[in-house]
Amino acid sequence: MDRTELDAYLDQQFPTRREMLYANHAAISPWPRAARDAVEGFARENVERGPMGVSQWLLRESRLRRTVAGFLNTDEDDVAFLQNTSEGINLVAAGIDWQAGDNVVTACGEYVSNRLPWLALAGRGVEIREVDIRATADPEAALLNAMDARSRVLTVSSVQWNDGLRLDLERLGKTCKDSDALFFVDAIQQFCALQLDVRACHIDALSAGSHKWQMGPEGIGVFYASPAARDTLQLHRHGWRMLEQPYQFDHRSLDAAQSARRFEIGSPNTLGQAALAGALSVFEKLGIETTESSVLANTDQLSSGLSSIPGVRLHSPHESRRRSGIVAFSSGSATPAQLRSRLSRKGLFAAVRGDALRLSPHFYQAGENIEKMLGVIEDCI
Repeated sequence: MDRTELDAYLDQQFPTRREMLYANHAAISPWPRAARDAVEGFARENVERGPMGVSQWLLRESRLRRTVAGFLNTDEDDVAFLQNTSEGINLVAAGIDWQAGDNVVTACGEYVSNRLPWLALAGRGVEIREVDIRATADPEAALLNAMDARSRVLTVSSVQWNDGLRLDLERLGKTCKDSDALFFVDAIQQFCALQLDVRACHIDALSAGSHKWQMGPEGIGVFYASPAARDTLQLHRHGWRMLEQPYQFDHRSLDAAQSARRFEIGSPNTLGQAALAGALSVFEKLGIETTESSVLANTDQLSSGLSSIPGVRLHSPHESRRRSGIVAFSSGSATPAQLRSRLSRKGLFAAVRGDALRLSPHFYQAGENIEKMLGVIEDCI
């Protein structure tokens, strides 16, 4: 696909590309037309034929599971579809056989969804160790140094939600593997923005809702659990679809599935699956390596441009290996909330996170759109 063909394809998939400057994919992403078309087609099918095509729905689910597994470099048996990131985190936190004196290591400033389930374990005598990863030049070392023989879980966001700090998952995962601690990753700010290899990173379990960088709907999320993690995590929720043979309705066997489908307890979100399959088809067409390159190019362009504007301070990492799709900054001329309002009036949509304004454009906005964003920001400061 040459540049002209690519631009035509992106304009067709993303009308927002020409109509606005949307820089808030780290919150909720606009859908591509492929997701809309999938939902419209599914709705039309339900109106016209009811559930007569259910066998095709199951085939679509299987294809979607394979697609997600391919993006994560794992097997489809390791993938489950849950409601959101939070459900996956709670599933892991509730599934471990905790003993008083155990501890969980995590980073200070994690998004609240990756704090509450762990903090709730305090009543069971579990210590939560929150490490300030921004007070050191080596955040991985700080996290690993906080672990000891009673550390049962290391839980981190692969990309921090407020400033985009990216952690070295491979380094963290290797140490967890060597120490028999479970390595859990909240990947919602990385999956489909940057490449992610669960095997190379020794990740035991991972959760990511689909409404951010995956450009899918709310209400469906990806959950990964390695075979070892599936053996470790106790089941505390039960329902018909977790069974090894869920569609044998006499249910002579009540054995839970050996695959990650054991965590899918009830009727599937077939509408969400249709939308997510449509959204991910864009990444399949272009290649996740290509989209990652554009995401990082956006970040480099924004970081460089913002640094040249007087009075602007970058809050996001300067090192390329720490960068993600998120760029956070502030200005001495206005509060983040004031600046967001000014930008919105000029058609640039971003988010206030803490003491900074957070920008999170996606791959399809590379180049001209990023230059326009910088121009609007400079005009508003």
